[in-house]
Amino acid sequence: MAKATKKQALGRGLSALLKDTSNNVRDNDDVVGNIIEVALETIQVNPYQPRTYFDEDSLSELATSIRELGVIQPITVRKLGDTYQLVSGERRFRASKLIGNKTIPAYIRTANDQEMLEMALVENIQRKNLDPIEIALSYQRLIDEIQLTQENLSARVGKKRSTVANYLRLLKLDPILQTGMRDGFISMGHGRALINVSDSNDQLSIYKKILKDKLSVRQTEELVKNLKSNTSQSKSVNKKLPKYIKESILTINKYLDQKIDITVNSKGKGKILIPFDSKEDFERIKNLLK
Repeated sequence: MAKATKKQALGRGLSALLKDTSNNVRDNDDVVGNIIEVALETIQVNPYQPRTYFDEDSLSELATSIRELGVIQPITVRKLGDTYQLVSGERRFRASKLIGNKTIPAYIRTANDQEMLEMALVENIQRKNLDPIEIALSYQRLIDEIQLTQENLSARVGKKRSTVANYLRLLKLDPILQTGMRDGFISMGHGRALINVSDSNDQLSIYKKILKDKLSVRQTEELVKNLKSNTSQSKSVNKKLPKYIKESILTINKYLDQKIDITVNSKGKGKILIPFDSKEDFERIKNLLK
């Protein structure tokens, strides 16, 4: 009998160790700083929650775990009169509602709106399953809305300033590349290499090649290095090109979806160099020139 009672207590998780105060907590001003059972219906979601997407499969797995073992780690809420507002733990909150629980263990604290935003952002950053862009956006919000410097930010999140700066630089990438990173098509290493490409069209061209040829970070870095070298040489040559050619280069580049090189001698004779990346790319360009 004792074993059955113990198993049942473990099944309720943290709730088994707490007094059920969901019925009288509204009249109790001494709950701040304590962990108590709070009715789910009295909790509002955090308006400052930086995460907007919650994976349904992952949420279902958490719900199953909570059904079997209970809530192991309490959520954190702040008291707002007769109700509460989530500070952290929205996945646990959602999963508990998903399986029909009526209450959840919660640590009660006080916080103003700015503190709420900062706590939510820092707590979000400390998660292990965030993508690089999600981290970068959280860093940027801390800088913009909490008025933190990069030095202060690095201290708050426990990261080197150079690490923070590397994440923030990712936000300069073309939005399509940022989406690709969020979806896992390219890594942060790919993104850091592409930051060194100033032209958005060039970024997108390399991004397509990464996906098509499954380029590693090292191969991408080499590709960017070659592009910058060719661009530098092309700029020095283009200064000597006649105006009618300069005006046409961008049109030809766009049509071929490839950056071409044109050289012209003093007599007006010249050459057009059309690079290609593979046999398939060559066939594509050949068909366009028919």
